[in-house]
Amino acid sequence: MMQNNFKTAYLVKPLLLFFLGLGFSDSYAQESKIIAVDEAIKLSIANSKTLKISKMKIDEAISRYSQTRDEALPKASASYAYNHANFLSHEFKLPGNADNKPIELPSSADAFIGTVSLQQLIFAGNKLKYAKESTSLLTEVARLDAEKQQDAIIYAVLNSCYNLYKVQQSQSIIKQNAEAVEQQLIQAQQFFKQGIVTKNDVLRFQLQQNNVQLTATDLETNRKIINYNLDILLGLPETTSLQIQFNNPQLDVSPFNAYIDSAINNREDIKINNLRSKLAETNIKTLSAEYMPTVGAGVNLYYINPSGKFIPPAKSFIAPVAIGATISWNIDKLWTNKNKISEARIQQAEANLNTEVSTDNIKMEVNEGYQSYLRALDRIKILDLSIEQAKENDRILESKYRNNIASATDRIDAETQLYQALINLELAKADAGLAYYNLLKTTGTLTQHNL
Repeated sequence: MMQNNFKTAYLVKPLLLFFLGLGFSDSYAQESKIIAVDEAIKLSIANSKTLKISKMKIDEAISRYSQTRDEALPKASASYAYNHANFLSHEFKLPGNADNKPIELPSSADAFIGTVSLQQLIFAGNKLKYAKESTSLLTEVARLDAEKQQDAIIYAVLNSCYNLYKVQQSQSIIKQNAEAVEQQLIQAQQFFKQGIVTKNDVLRFQLQQNNVQLTATDLETNRKIINYNLDILLGLPETTSLQIQFNNPQLDVSPFNAYIDSAINNREDIKINNLRSKLAETNIKTLSAEYMPTVGAGVNLYYINPSGKFIPPAKSFIAPVAIGATISWNIDKLWTNKNKISEARIQQAEANLNTEVSTDNIKMEVNEGYQSYLRALDRIKILDLSIEQAKENDRILESKYRNNIASATDRIDAETQLYQALINLELAKADAGLAYYNLLKTTGTLTQHNL
């Protein structure tokens, strides 16, 4: 016999009026919207604040990459200065010779000094090259993080849609059978008047009405909670009443190894760990590059105008141009970078090990998703058979009850089992669809399929 709470899954006339009353009272406050799953996913992606943050991180990483590329460009600077000097002493005599006449100095002097400099780094041990590689890898990591976040949001929307769909399907099946339940109550009341059944049989149906109202209240509460949360996820007005429309996915089953191979090739987790391993390798190259000398070249133009006038007289200023090259070498890096490179190698080994751990975890996720999907498909087959059995049992008990062979309790049990089986089948179909998408999520191919 089914559990007692399954027996309450009925809707009779008072409950039907209850739902109608809810519909009339909310019709002025709520907007009803029929929405397909693919549309819901597009809305969630467009309105997700989390995804917007992820995209900002991508933009930030691209900006850092552009800044690193800019480091290879020439450095240029220009300055122009005005100096005014007052001399406290007006004579200056060179020391060491008493016969030297002192040099007379003016009381003040003015000068304009300008400088234009252009410097180009020629060789720095490929440090700039490795810096660009590093920032490029970090940019790709940011992109993969955003894709991973998008998959999580899509699955969250799918989960909410299926939960709302299950509640609505349960309500739909209950409403479809409300008339049948009501007729059973009317029939029991007629039989009581004819003396065929006892008052206790009528009371059983009346008690069933009360239990159904409690169950329906819980159903409606759950629907409102799920609907409200989904409105927020989709960026819709929070008073929008949603009706989910599904495109039934092709629930085919591929060999298990195909899902494993797909996960290893497509999961962002593995790709990110591989990138982190490459990032650690690039860090080692960067530290090794610091062993090399740095070579640079530059051009400097100087303008010196001691005349004190902004535009000097002819031949009263000098403008030397200096061209030079610089070689510098931080020799201390030969012994100070040794432990830094050791740390970088440890980080690389750690990243490689994290890749292996991530691969193992992903395999377990895929296996769990695969087994859950197979179980969901098996449940549909079993429930299809149980519905046929429940229909036949309900038909027999209805006939016996009409002929006063079976009790009201037997009649209620048979009808309860039938309609609970119908509800269970719809729930199983929804669970199978969600299990299918969960399997796709574990393989990293959720966004590659038509939803």
